[in-house]
Amino acid sequence: MTERKNIAIMGAGLVGSLLSLYLAKRGHKVDLYERRPDMRKTTLDGGRSINLALSDRGWRALKGIGIEDEVRKVAIPMHGRMMHDEQGKLTFLPYGKEGQSIYSVSRGGLNVALMNISEPNPAITYHFNRQALDVNLRTNEVLLSNTETGGTETIKPELLFGADGAFSVVRGAMQKTERFNYEQHYLEYGYKELTIPATAGGGWALEKNALHIWPRGNYMMIALPNLDGSFTCTLFFPYEGERSFAAIKEEADLLRFFREAFPDALPLMPELAQDYFSNPVGSLVTIKCFPWSYAGKSLLIGDASHAVVPFYGQGMNAGFEDITVLDQLLENFSGEDWESLFDNFERRRKPNADAIADLAVMNFIEMRDKVADPRFLLRKKIESRISERYPDRWLPLYSMVTFSDLPYAYALETGLLQDKLMKKVMRHIQTEDDFNKPEVQQLLEKQLVKKEKLKRYVPEQV
Repeated sequence: MTERKNIAIMGAGLVGSLLSLYLAKRGHKVDLYERRPDMRKTTLDGGRSINLALSDRGWRALKGIGIEDEVRKVAIPMHGRMMHDEQGKLTFLPYGKEGQSIYSVSRGGLNVALMNISEPNPAITYHFNRQALDVNLRTNEVLLSNTETGGTETIKPELLFGADGAFSVVRGAMQKTERFNYEQHYLEYGYKELTIPATAGGGWALEKNALHIWPRGNYMMIALPNLDGSFTCTLFFPYEGERSFAAIKEEADLLRFFREAFPDALPLMPELAQDYFSNPVGSLVTIKCFPWSYAGKSLLIGDASHAVVPFYGQGMNAGFEDITVLDQLLENFSGEDWESLFDNFERRRKPNADAIADLAVMNFIEMRDKVADPRFLLRKKIESRISERYPDRWLPLYSMVTFSDLPYAYALETGLLQDKLMKKVMRHIQTEDDFNKPEVQQLLEKQLVKKEKLKRYVPEQV
């Protein structure tokens, strides 16, 4: 057991709140500092909270602290994608194998659940309305402003964790240090949150257990179910262009666009104009940086170190997996060399963080453009058949990312190899029955042998 530390976590969001539970379990005293008010007592971030998709990596982190069952109370299983074409025709594409699902959770609802679970722990203290103004990494001092009183205070924890999101103040301090690498990239798309309310009877207006997608090539809308019968919809749209946020200036423009692009959704959205013109446009940014720590006294975690766009549903899951990996390292940590521990952590996680960032952008293209293509849907069916026939030799990329603990970097590399193989196989496929043709099976066997020669190692499990 390591010596008990006084730890400060900047940010009491999802990652910060879960991290506090893991650190308290290890015997440390934890103070969380959050710039916003207590969300259990006030409504926050109106129009900016994309629903989240909780999958295996996230569940593993919740299970590791014994709170999986509690969180399931605020989660809805989604068994697959439900695609809506321009005429309202529906096509369902299951996720993974039978019994595998991702779960829709409200960001705020899950955050509240984590706070309610962690706050009764005497080793954990929340401090709301505390905005970090300055971080001195050399002394580990943080200057905080009390946004309620206007006063300031300085804290000096023994260890400092930056779980303060994509625009982290802790990372901002690290960016001023020598040899710190940082890059950010914005998509030319923003997002706007909209709503499909519950029916008059309190039920769901669309299939409850699915993630709904309206793919339209240059843009798309998605909808995830909520416990109250509503759906949180998110329109991903270019900032500029013929069809863009800039082109919709008044209600008539909005209604005309929705009649053309999402005719089956429009009748389900009675508050569309109010939602659209009152909710802000959010930006979509990827952030990569390194190192994530400084002198064994401070560490970035979650979005503060690796913000990703939401199109693989892995931002929260990746942040939770950071905590799983850190806890695994703490399990065998008996000394006081936090610098080596942090260095080990960041070098283990950095390749996987970069990989999921790239995968998320790739999946945006798939969701926006390809899921409406019959050839793409056929390819997915063929890939599922391959996985069924060769379960030890083929796992689809989506399943590697979503339903396994294989490193993201391994999933990306393997997925690219499998993509090349599928392109060769699909030249011989016109219908699903073609999968059983002898020439297809011979080609497949040959390509699988070639793939195995390129991948001779078993990846380290997360």
